[in-house]
Amino acid sequence: MAEISSHPLLATDTVAVWDVLCSGTCKHKSAEECVSTTHLVFPYRGVYVHHTGQVETVAEANQVVFFNESEPYRVSHPLEGGDASLSIGIDEATLLELAPADFLHTKARLLFNRPRMRIDAPAQLLAALVRHRLARGMTETLEAEDLILSLVSRALGKRTSYAASGSVGRQKLVDRAKLVLSSDLGRRWTLAEIGSAVGVSPVYLTQLFRQVEGLPLCRYQLQLRLARALDLLDDCSDLTGLALDLGFSSYSHFSTAFERAYGLTPSAFQHFSRLS
Repeated sequence: MAEISSHPLLATDTVAVWDVLCSGTCKHKSAEECVSTTHLVFPYRGVYVHHTGQVETVAEANQVVFFNESEPYRVSHPLEGGDASLSIGIDEATLLELAPADFLHTKARLLFNRPRMRIDAPAQLLAALVRHRLARGMTETLEAEDLILSLVSRALGKRTSYAASGSVGRQKLVDRAKLVLSSDLGRRWTLAEIGSAVGVSPVYLTQLFRQVEGLPLCRYQLQLRLARALDLLDDCSDLTGLALDLGFSSYSHFSTAFERAYGLTPSAFQHFSRLS
């Protein structure tokens, strides 16, 4: 398998969407590359690290990662298994309407001044619906464009997204905790285990994570698990097995958490994602 394969899902005058898969065989930093237009990238499977200059961003399913036009970057894969992302390019005038001015280096140029934003559960749901429906060819172009603009608007919304806070050193500690969680989504981690892997006490870990990410560590882990479910549900026939594999105690536990996050049950999502 090639290191990266990119599958176009939609291309109009307003938006372009690709499903990008990476085998993740390169653990060290890749060769430097750049994109010709700014992209919003929504990881939905696996994890990688996006390097721009001295800034390192752990890219996983709770984030939207910004790939700025002509900005050199590298990618590394600290964990095995590869990754997959939904990559979205939007007409510059349209995206300038959607992006808050203080997210950009200048109001006239579409270059984000931050590497990523944490997205909420509804944004994860929209991203999954976009991908599933486009991949199946079961949505009209107009509906797909509407879903994509809704997704981007939510991912960039000041009330529906969150920028990391705290020093670079603190963010790096939190990123190490994210990698621990992502290494085994089904494992029932303890604070002591994660703290030991990161090199801090459980108390400091909980305080630090909440400060940087704006929510508790356990909530962050739950959203990673539920996002993985969004990826797998489209072709899943054993919902109980999926629930147990993701670390839930039962299907009921999984279904309740899923419905609380996304507003519909796992089986309802399967039906909804396949509607034309």
